Parts: sequence; structure tokens; C-alpha cells
Amino acid sequence: MSNILVVKANNRPDGVSTKMYETFVSEASQIDGLNLTTIDLFSENMPYFGQDTLNAFGKLQSGEEMTENEAASLAALNKSRELLSAADLVVFAFPLWNLTIPATLQTFIDYTYGAGYSFKYNEQGQLVSLMTDKKYIVLNARGGIYSTPEAAPTEMAVNYVNNVMSGIYGMQKIGEVIIEGHNANPAKAEEIIAAGLEEVKALVQKLFVLA
Repeated sequence: MSNILVVKANNRPDGVSTKMYETFVSEASQIDGLNLTTIDLFSENMPYFGQDTLNAFGKLQSGEEMTENEAASLAALNKSRELLSAADLVVFAFPLWNLTIPATLQTFIDYTYGAGYSFKYNEQGQLVSLMTDKKYIVLNARGGIYSTPEAAPTEMAVNYVNNVMSGIYGMQKIGEVIIEGHNANPAKAEEIIAAGLEEVKALVQKLFVLA
């Protein structure tokens, strides 16, 4: 059985990346042998990674009592890492907001981005990826057009996720669907979105080889 973790990072019911998430889950749930788990980041109690998280590490070692926020931060970190560790395939469904990813997705990445967990350094000080046995898929929506040579350098959502998951964690990307331009071209918005959702359905067919 292949374990698939779907990371949903959009709380807008009518959001395009929400529709991509729903399409993926609906199609993938029809494949026997796939174990689907979703973490809806906006529904999780995930304090921002920061001093409370570092305090929690120290108090865990010393046995000191944690504050409520420290305990919540440690619980979110543990849950994020447990889900990621159990996954064979990770599907990220997220929008481009203000040229980057939603804060909840950044927090999930902050909790899983750690030396000794997702990567390490060898004796020469070189980074070694520790998640080369995992695969991932990107499902992204952006209302503007960022695939042109002029706009591509300003896009810090898909680029960022790919740089971290592939470049740092060492996961293999097996698919990417990006729906873009539906806000820039409202007359063709429905057509653009529909075509993108069909791409998501086609991508799911690749999962048959994982089942």
C-alpha cells in the first residue's frame, strides 16, 4: 500500500487550489491500495515556528513544564514530522498569495525543515538529503501569469516548494499542475480552471503505478 499525504493550504471554499485538492482526493480515493491522509493546515493548531518551539525543545530535555504555546508548538512539530515520515508521496495543494505561499504552509515547512530529520551535513560540511525515498506532487493556482520569462523570477511559491522538497529534502517530483491566469483573463476563467482540473485528473492516473 502507498501512503499519500495531501497537504492542503487554502481555506477558501471557492479557491482554485481548493478545487484542485478536492479533484485530486476525489480521483485518488477511487484507486484501490492507496492510503490517503489529508492535513488541512488552516484547521490545525500550528503556532509559528520560533522561540516557543526552541523553548519547548529545551524543556523537553530538562523535564520542565511547558507553557500552552510551547506545548502546542511541539505537538504541531511532532504531528507534521510523523505524517511526513509515514508518507510515500506528498501532495501539496496551495495558492500563490502575494507572490509566495500561505503562512500555514510556511509553518509546516518550518516544522519539517531540520538538520537530522529532513537533511544532514556530512563531515565535509556538505548537505545530504534524507528523504530521497519519497516523491511529491505540486498543485498550485495563481490568478496572474507567472510563466513568462519576465514574471517567473518573482514567483516565490512553486519555486520555493520545489527548492525545499527537491533541493533540500531530496524528494523526487513526479507531477506538477499549475492553473494560472484566470484572474488576469476573466472571460476565459472557467475554461482555464476546467482545463487545469482535467490535468489534475490525468495526473492521478500516474498513481496507479504506486498502488
